[in-house]
Amino acid sequence: MEDDFEMPAAEDMMNDDEMDFDGGATVMKVGDEKEIDKQGLKKKLVKEGEGWDTPDNGDEVEVHYTGTLLDGTKFDSSRDRGTPFKFTLGQGQVIKGWDIGVKTMKKGENAIFTIPAELAYGETGSPPTIPPSATLQFDVELLSWVSVKDICKDGGIFKKILTEGEKWENPKDKDEVFVRYEARLEDGTLVGKSDGVEFTVSEGHFCPALSRAVKTMKKGEKVLLDVKPQYGFGEQGKPASADGGAVPPNAALNITLELVSWKTVAHITDDKKVVKKILKEGEGYERPNEGAVVKLKLIGKLQDGTVFLKKEQVIEGLDRAVLTMKKGEVASLTIAPEYAFGSVEAKQDVAVVPPNSTVYYDVELISFEKERESWDMNTEEKIEAAGKKKEEGNALFKAGKYVRASKRYEKAVKYIEYDSSFSDEEKKQAKVLKVLEMESMNVKALYRRAQAYIHLADLELAEEVKLEYKTLKEKMREYNKKDAQLYGKMFSKLLS
Repeated sequence: MEDDFEMPAAEDMMNDDEMDFDGGATVMKVGDEKEIDKQGLKKKLVKEGEGWDTPDNGDEVEVHYTGTLLDGTKFDSSRDRGTPFKFTLGQGQVIKGWDIGVKTMKKGENAIFTIPAELAYGETGSPPTIPPSATLQFDVELLSWVSVKDICKDGGIFKKILTEGEKWENPKDKDEVFVRYEARLEDGTLVGKSDGVEFTVSEGHFCPALSRAVKTMKKGEKVLLDVKPQYGFGEQGKPASADGGAVPPNAALNITLELVSWKTVAHITDDKKVVKKILKEGEGYERPNEGAVVKLKLIGKLQDGTVFLKKEQVIEGLDRAVLTMKKGEVASLTIAPEYAFGSVEAKQDVAVVPPNSTVYYDVELISFEKERESWDMNTEEKIEAAGKKKEEGNALFKAGKYVRASKRYEKAVKYIEYDSSFSDEEKKQAKVLKVLEMESMNVKALYRRAQAYIHLADLELAEEVKLEYKTLKEKMREYNKKDAQLYGKMFSKLLS
């Protein structure tokens, strides 16, 4: 009888909301036995599994098992047949106790489940092998499983992982992915194929299922997609092409998809006018800070491919992008005129950049030396560094580089804003250098900041700063003549 026994379902014995008492969350040691369901399902750990992952509903699992009654009578064994048993978890293909218990197991784990009749074959049993109202024991080993995910949560695309990917990152909408795929109808007819194609995730390729799926995949991952018509070609279908046959209206698809690699694309500025595409990942996690000394390999091109630069000349967009790079990273940059050379013609070492040109850079960050932070400096060094940043800010402001000037001023303030350790003489020097600190009532700095925001077309923020400027002027009138003279002298030195 053992060889002819098949694991039947017990679909109507328990509601879904009664399942998963502790979800296998309790840490168990070999020999431990614990109740894992509020209806009395018990699990005894015989051998620990690998890693931390456990299968989920919808996954296709493969197990070896031996089933016995409480008196030790064996009624079924996949081990005796020499063939592992496969089923889809959580689909009612096996008794409820199995759906609950196997979900708590790790790959390679061996456990004994004691399953009450309510989670097995109930009051009727399964004649002639299972008596009525029988409590059963199953010695189960989880050999492996294939993960199957409902990636759109609507049953439109089921993803089965055929080959695990690397690391943990997934592509985003802006990224450019390189994939291989093969698409077939349910009867096996080939309707689409590519041995390698690159596309932007948000723009998609072939059918909507590809862009949906790659966002859930890791580098090197290979999957089988079960695609319903709404994520394929819908009611319209697709005519035959050189890559494959026609897709009939309302046809489901089976697509084998491999994510070979991708290039991360990032918007460096909020207005999306400086875009970085990573061609080669850098090392570690460190990135340059403001003021760092960097060594770059750099080539600048116009839209038509004309090379205009083969050495470093820092424009604002390049400056911002390099701050996001790691040592050894190679990237291509697309920089709009606002963050490049603006509306003027710019002579470079190889060619002239016409007015209002979007420019393109291939850049490699060879190395960098971070600028020292304020906490690594003594007070004399802080004052010297703040003075240097102020002068850099003045030069950038005069050149119309308002954002970069603002950053230099803000950096200067950070060096000397916490001046409790300064001597009296050093505090006097620091006061002169606090060119952007609101609390210092530095009206001229606020006015300069408002000018910069107007140039940047940030009118709302400019109005805010101008209001602060007006308020501060009123407060200044409340100061006595001595204080007014002191601040007057300080303002006269700001651009010195």
